Amino acid sequence: MDPIHLEVIRNRLTSIADEMESSLLRAAYSPIVKEGLDASSAIFSADGEVIAQAAAIPIHLGCLIPAVEQVLASFPRETMVPGDVFALNDPYQGGTHLPDITLVMPVFVEAVGGPRLVALTTTMCHHQEMGGMVAGSLPPNATDLFQEGLRLPPLRLIEAGRPVEVIFAILRANVRVPDAVLGDLRAQIAACDVGRRRLVDLVAHIGADAFEAAHRALADRAEAVTRARLAAIPDGTYRFEDYMDDDGVRVGQTVRIAASVTIDGSDVHVDFTGTSPQLSGPYNCVRSSTLSAVYYVIRAVTGPDIPNNTGCYRAVRITRPAGSMVDPSPPAPVNARTASVKRLVDVLMGCFVQAMPGTLPAASSGQMLVMNFGGIDPLTGRTYVTSELGAGGMGARPGMDGVDAVETDATNCMSIPAEAIEGDSPVRIERWELRRDSGGPGQWRGGLGTYKVFHLLRGDATATYRGERHTTRPWGIAGGMSAPSSRAWVARRDGREETVASKQIVRLSAGDRLHVWVSGGGGYGDPLDRAASLVAEDVRDGRVSPDAAREDYGVELARDGSVDEVGTSRRRARMGATREPRPELDRGPLPALARR
Repeated sequence: MDPIHLEVIRNRLTSIADEMESSLLRAAYSPIVKEGLDASSAIFSADGEVIAQAAAIPIHLGCLIPAVEQVLASFPRETMVPGDVFALNDPYQGGTHLPDITLVMPVFVEAVGGPRLVALTTTMCHHQEMGGMVAGSLPPNATDLFQEGLRLPPLRLIEAGRPVEVIFAILRANVRVPDAVLGDLRAQIAACDVGRRRLVDLVAHIGADAFEAAHRALADRAEAVTRARLAAIPDGTYRFEDYMDDDGVRVGQTVRIAASVTIDGSDVHVDFTGTSPQLSGPYNCVRSSTLSAVYYVIRAVTGPDIPNNTGCYRAVRITRPAGSMVDPSPPAPVNARTASVKRLVDVLMGCFVQAMPGTLPAASSGQMLVMNFGGIDPLTGRTYVTSELGAGGMGARPGMDGVDAVETDATNCMSIPAEAIEGDSPVRIERWELRRDSGGPGQWRGGLGTYKVFHLLRGDATATYRGERHTTRPWGIAGGMSAPSSRAWVARRDGREETVASKQIVRLSAGDRLHVWVSGGGGYGDPLDRAASLVAEDVRDGRVSPDAAREDYGVELARDGSVDEVGTSRRRARMGATREPRPELDRGPLPALARR
């Protein structure tokens, strides 16, 4: 097949995956999907290899692969018929965590001898509820999988076009907000069918044999380009480690994540030996979650122009020590694996920063603050479950500041609007602002984190707070400084204040306010090298305080806010002469357990 024809087919496949994603988001019911965009769509070959994936959530890059493998193992190709739809969410049978339900729809075309299976359309969606011990099914203190909600092994959700009603009845009976869950599930089915119809049209135009030849050729091309990019990285083994605050159960006991990345020509070996053993709390990562972190980083360091298919991952080998938090044994809890995947990405980026100096950003906030508010609204008598996806700051980049308040790396979700939360629950967001001085100082400043205040107006509610970076900091590089840590507390109606731990179920009553600080990103380059005019501009914008301008950047400001050139020159000269050289990678003070 000539390259031009092949490129046209590649873009057609990508547009089909993107249309599936768009259809799913438009048809969804719950705020976490229709506003937060926590869903993904992809096209797989009939034998389970990625053909194309929508530009959606990177954390789902690797997650769909084990799910499709498990469906094919449970329901061989010869047993599938037109109109079938398969579903699963069990983390130990191809899933990620219980709220993520994967659907797989076989795509058949007419052929001599009967229908021919040519592809599989797939969608993954984070559902607002899957039952369990707490509203939203994300208990930060769960000690086994059974506490987290309803498990779905690989099963036929729709059989030859007919819904298996008993499965829908089981779902309705086991979740707190069945209308939202079943509405999102039907949106997934519709999105899969959009992809099926578009693929049938494509195959009718080019032929089934040409379709299979095209996606194989595209995979080979992606592999070749990926290997060429990896071969350009200096051979060697690069090591890094970082820490999570705790696992939500053994509070205060730091979790260590260690990795080595070995580049050998065009092959890469990622080894997580040295990572903490399997955790008591829900921050374990099953295979799909660990794959998603590794595959995201490989895609990030090799460039966005490579076709997003199975060929991107053929050069990668992964070692997951058995019994560790990246290869747990059932029924270990896993619902909070998003926080762990974020830290896995931080660790792997720390490896590649050493391999590719001057090309990668400092650490971003290292978390997507996932919170669920749940209760019964006394005004309406309605059970509610709603979600918050709190964004921090992006790490500074070579030559550019980090972006403020944005989801980065493996989590590409959107912030859920205040109106969506307030319309779904008696929770009012009274304050939502950029947090001054929350970005790591540097020649290029880290993006700012956020400060939010959630006010419960009536009734009682639970908030599942799943935070991170309370005891560690997003690291700066090339002389840049780490960003400040996160923090949360509750201001009770009677005036008392209570500190919220990094992972905690928070009980709220009417009039209580939950305050949340989310960390920013690390800085890049020596802060003394930042243009004084940019520092003054940051102070005028409220991003940097006058004290930080003086103490971190060495910039003296006049009363009118302009730069005091003489004072700044003198102060920077004194600071440069008396301080120790800036470290290449600055993580700030580590918690005591991490140091041991």
